[in-house]
Parts: sequence; C-alpha cells; structure tokens
Amino acid sequence: MAPLLRLCLCLCLPLLLPPPAAPVPVPVPTPRPDWTACRNLSRELLRLVPTLKEPNRILEETHLSVEDPKNWPPRIRCSDSCDPSTLDTNNTRCLQRILQGLQHYRDLLGSDIFTAHPLPQLEAALDQLLGLIQQEHGRPPQHPVAPSETWSQSLLQRLALQRLQSFAAIMSRVFTHSAS
Repeated sequence: MAPLLRLCLCLCLPLLLPPPAAPVPVPVPTPRPDWTACRNLSRELLRLVPTLKEPNRILEETHLSVEDPKNWPPRIRCSDSCDPSTLDTNNTRCLQRILQGLQHYRDLLGSDIFTAHPLPQLEAALDQLLGLIQQEHGRPPQHPVAPSETWSQSLLQRLALQRLQSFAAIMSRVFTHSAS
C-alpha cells in the first residue's frame, strides 16, 4: 500500500502546490544616441539659424504668430519628459519629439518655401542630427508640406526660421545636459 500511496502523492502533489511565479522580465536597455555628437550638432544648428540674412529687409522687424490648433509644428513640451531626471532613465519620448521636430523642419527646408533661398548648411546640420537620432528611433511619419503661394513664401520662410530657432534652443539644452 505504501508504494501506491507514494505514487498518489507524487501525482497529486503538483496539483496542490501553487503555480510557479511568472519569470521576472529582464529590463531591455533603451538604445542611447551619441549624446556628445547630438550636443555639438544642435549647437551648430543653434549658431547657424540667427546668422541667416533676411532676404527682405522689411521682414526683419516682422513678428509672426500663427498657432495651429493641432499643435503643429511640433514643440518640445513638459509632457515630453525632456527634463534631466527623466532623460537619465527613459529618453524615448523626448527623442521621439525631437525627431518629429527635426523631420518637420527638414521637410520645410526642402519645400517650395525655400526654393528661392535654399539653406544648404542648415539642411546639412539637420540631416546629420536626424541621422544620429534615427539610428535608434526610426523615421517619424512625414507630414507633407502644402504648396504655398509665391507671395507668401518670404513670410512663411521667416516664420519657419523663427520657430526652428526656438526649437533648436530647447533641443540644444536637452542634448547639453545629456552629454554631460
């Protein structure tokens, strides 16, 4: 009888024990871009934008303020987690927003707005930064730039450069902290 009892216990015991705990997921390290290269390129971009000469002198004193209700063009906001404490632990959200903004301004520089006055140095700096960040996070969806009227191109160019300068200033701060 003892062997039969042992056999029953061996077969029933696993049914009485709680199921094994689920394996603890191993955190996957998030890829990190070359922060130092990003810092240097963002500083270069920040240096280039203000040095551009306005093609029409009258526009130098013009301050345009057009807000898009869909939050376009992309801006770095508090909710993007670009603060120093979050960047050290999880930079994905912040880098995605920066990538989205860089792609937007690169698309603008390649649009008809800048055909009369192309800015090859600015395009090259944006391309290099995009290349560094896209290695880790892929390419964001493109938003095609609508064709513009010839008369409005100078105004749109001015607005785009003003916004790019603001975006580059914040982006440069993010990369400066991260490269430290």
